[in-house]
Amino acid sequence: QVQLVESGGGLVQAGGSLRLSCGASGSIFPRNTMGWYRQAPGKERELVARISTSEFTDYTDSVKGRFTISRDNAKNTVYLQMNSLKYEDSAVYYCNLRAGWGARTELTGYWGQGTQVTVSS
Repeated sequence: QVQLVESGGGLVQAGGSLRLSCGASGSIFPRNTMGWYRQAPGKERELVARISTSEFTDYTDSVKGRFTISRDNAKNTVYLQMNSLKYEDSAVYYCNLRAGWGARTELTGYWGQGTQVTVSS
């Protein structure tokens, strides 16, 4: 019903930058939240950042000041600009779309296939 397609992952040196994109198609809720979660091997999936239709944002503490989330409602697309990347940012990054807002740890809604971000030292 809803499909999410991600792009922009890759290999980058510490201190570098990447920009992730995620486009949604299908029956999109008029009021929704789009965001990025990440999961490293052996760890739980965690919120990185999210943004509502009205552009209210929420970031996990470890990325504040380095990452910026934005969206284009007309295109149903969300972006994550990642600067000053660190080794510990390495993970598979998943795009998420859900109705309304909800809690950070509720892994609900629709998910993209994931895109690998690897930061080398």
